[in-house]
Amino acid sequence: MPKRKLENGDSGDDDQIVQSNQFRVGEKKKDSRSHQCPYLDTINRGVLDFDFEKLCSISLSKINCYACLVCGKYFQGRGIGTHAYMHSVSCGHHVFLNLQTLKFYCLPDNYQVIDSSLDDIIYVLKPTFTVTDIKELDSNSKLSIAFDGTSYLPGIIGLNNIKQNDYCNVILQALSNVKDIRNYFLRESNYDVNYGQDRSDLIVQRFGELLRKMWNAKNFKAHVSPHEMLQAVVLCSKKRFQITKQGDPINFLSWFINSLHKNRHVEVIEKDGNSTSIIYQTFRGSMKTYIRKVIPIDRTIEEKLQLMESKEYSERCESGHFLYLTLDLPPTPLFRDEMSENIIPQVPLSRLLAKFDGVSEKEYKTYKDSYLKRFVITEFPKFLILYIKRFTQNTFFLEKNPTIVNFPIKNVDLSELLEPEEGSNKGTQPNANYDLIANIVHDGDPEPGKGTYRIHVLHKGTGKWFEIQDLHVNEILPQMITLSEAYIQIWEKQVNN
Repeated sequence: MPKRKLENGDSGDDDQIVQSNQFRVGEKKKDSRSHQCPYLDTINRGVLDFDFEKLCSISLSKINCYACLVCGKYFQGRGIGTHAYMHSVSCGHHVFLNLQTLKFYCLPDNYQVIDSSLDDIIYVLKPTFTVTDIKELDSNSKLSIAFDGTSYLPGIIGLNNIKQNDYCNVILQALSNVKDIRNYFLRESNYDVNYGQDRSDLIVQRFGELLRKMWNAKNFKAHVSPHEMLQAVVLCSKKRFQITKQGDPINFLSWFINSLHKNRHVEVIEKDGNSTSIIYQTFRGSMKTYIRKVIPIDRTIEEKLQLMESKEYSERCESGHFLYLTLDLPPTPLFRDEMSENIIPQVPLSRLLAKFDGVSEKEYKTYKDSYLKRFVITEFPKFLILYIKRFTQNTFFLEKNPTIVNFPIKNVDLSELLEPEEGSNKGTQPNANYDLIANIVHDGDPEPGKGTYRIHVLHKGTGKWFEIQDLHVNEILPQMITLSEAYIQIWEKQVNN
């Protein structure tokens, strides 16, 4: 082909002009295909499940992972010869989603698919909440309809029991209904985490993802699998908590909220300008502990009088904080009634809380000495966690105390437990009225793996109570809650108008 006359820096090569024109035509064809993909109707939303770890089903690699939107499986890569490419050619599945970039592609032709009808898939994979969305959560009473036709209330979502992780599920359910915790973790910008060397970063990231899925009003199914969250728990706890072996919810709760607190990404600024974690801001209260050493019984009266005046046996006061309060149940009766039936004792919650009235003393023994302690609350948290100690380990086996705790579910006034301010009476203490929002129950034998856990949660939008046990969600009458063997409770402090 002859060279043209060079003008204005032109190379004069007609071949280059032809090639560039062909490239532009190819790009136009590619753009038209991107917006008119013929395979969109093959997508099966009923099989899509983004709750599990994003690994290629063949190579088990996390790198460059794609989800087949026809069968729901994960494959690596999209170039010629990759697992996703071979799956597309062999099975005739053409539409794939990059799980990192959230872009859609058609294979084996390898062009990007751009269509607004796919936005719902992206939202299920990565739900997002605006400030307005979060404010409306507690006033929403509308049922959402999942893709499979199941109706559900966002936030009142069943969690899959993979094997024996019900003890984790109830804690995750309870924390997801604590308003301050939920609102903080629904906004990913509050804790922008890129998982790196710090293992606790993974816990924060996975917990936020789980809460967003649980409160998503556009789910494809009416339940969520906590698989990725629990894998992070196993990893970060160094297998202390496992999916295949049942544990104690209070141990998991204590470890979990402390792990979140220690992470640098969950800091918040308080009104006084000091920084703390969202965990401490929500759950931390303050108390004083008065301790005095018990004088040995075998001492004479004169010796006892002398010891009472010594510094070692005088009462001392220690100030501290708490994330939950431990309540001690009275011992169960050793005998049966006249009808030879077991007696199930009952005790009011107020009697258990009297432990913190600043007057009641309890003896604590060490291998050498005994101490009498009394407790008084100096500051109540926004959300109060109560742990009712039902299990005791004796020399031979684990025992469970079946005592029923009677309690109202609204307007519990705890102001009498507050230490009086200087120059004031207890009657003029700040408001400390609480409403129950979550109640974790243990059923069955105390041995690990034999009993089960379930939870009662309050849905504020409807004002109704629901019982959740793994995937099973049922409405329950409030009167039935107090008849259960309560184990862990979360109470919300009323806001003064």
